[in-house]
Order: sequence, then C-alpha cells, then structure tokens
Amino acid sequence: MDIFLMLCTILAVVLLVIVLVSYLSAIIKLLNSIGGLGDSYLAKLRLGLRAIETETGHLPTEVSKLNSALIDTAEGLKVVNANLEGTIEAVVSQKNP
Repeated sequence: MDIFLMLCTILAVVLLVIVLVSYLSAIIKLLNSIGGLGDSYLAKLRLGLRAIETETGHLPTEVSKLNSALIDTAEGLKVVNANLEGTIEAVVSQKNP
C-alpha cells in the first residue's frame, strides 16, 4: 500500500511538472508574438524610443548652458527697458513744456 501511494505521489508530481512546463512554454510563445521578435509593433516602438533617447541625450547639458544665456539676456533686456522708459519720459517732457 505504501508503494502504491508513493508511486501515485511521484506520478502526480511528474504530471504537475509537465503541466507547468507546457503552460510556461505557451506563455513564452505568446510573449514572443507580442514583442519578442524584431518585426512586432512593440519591438518597432522600442527601437523608435531608443532612437529618440539617443537623439535627445545631449539636451540636459545644453539646457544648463541655455539657462545661463537666458538669464544674461533677461538682465540685458532689463537695461534696455530702463533706457526705453527714460527715452519715453524725455519725449513726453519735450512734448508737454
């Protein structure tokens, strides 16, 4: 009787392993059809996103340079604004004696 139960247990474990392997291979096959191969839409999307990442990779270093240049431009525009205000006040004072 003990040998029969032991053989049933071994058979059940082997059957469980076979079922798990078959389901795992079915899942892998489904995932490969979605995006594992090079001709799927997901693979094309991944390739396009990688190209965008490569093309825009230099932006973080350039943005800091651009920010400092824009700060300098803003300071220069404040000076121009002050000069224009002075010019407008001078024109208005000449027009109204």
